[in-house]
Amino acid sequence: MSLRERLALYVITDRGLARGRDEVEIARAALRGGATAIQLRGKDQDARRLCELGRVLLLATRAAGALLFVNDRLDVAQAIGADGVHLGQEDLPCGEARRIAGPGLLIGVSAESPALAQAAERDGADYLGTGSVYATSSKADAGAPIGVAGLAKVVAATTLPVVAIGGITAAQAPACIAAGACGVAVISAVIGAKDPEAAARAFRR
Repeated sequence: MSLRERLALYVITDRGLARGRDEVEIARAALRGGATAIQLRGKDQDARRLCELGRVLLLATRAAGALLFVNDRLDVAQAIGADGVHLGQEDLPCGEARRIAGPGLLIGVSAESPALAQAAERDGADYLGTGSVYATSSKADAGAPIGVAGLAKVVAATTLPVVAIGGITAAQAPACIAAGACGVAVISAVIGAKDPEAAARAFRR
């Protein structure tokens, strides 16, 4: 299976949106529903806790044939043997991460514009996550929505797989794929859902 195919449904964990439910159990439910990648995102959690969570999630993703990424933290990704790391524009630069990690680790970079997409590709990124396509409250640092038209411009500027993110519902996912995205990344639409497995299955459909 190609990387593009393995990024079809990219589910990002969020302890706040889990509403007191176990993060790992929600991730397992998403995997049962067809999630192809999980990203461990815990901006309010320390490295020790992230490593503990990550090791359990890695077992779950391996069993499901899915990928595991760690948000921001290259050190945690390397420590637990994750498949990759996802870096924002304020994180460790992609080029430095590639130099440290070598060729074996997948590196995703957030890129909300064609220029940022091209820079990330030059610096050795393996895939891109767009800026918010639609308005979202899941990420406090999300900028103004770039819309489907902005997504299409990012896709056209790079040869890398592009994952659409930001306020995407199952009904909106087809428009993102039509714009050239290889998949969609979701937080609240799955993590915050009453039935995460059913929510993930709706996205895959």
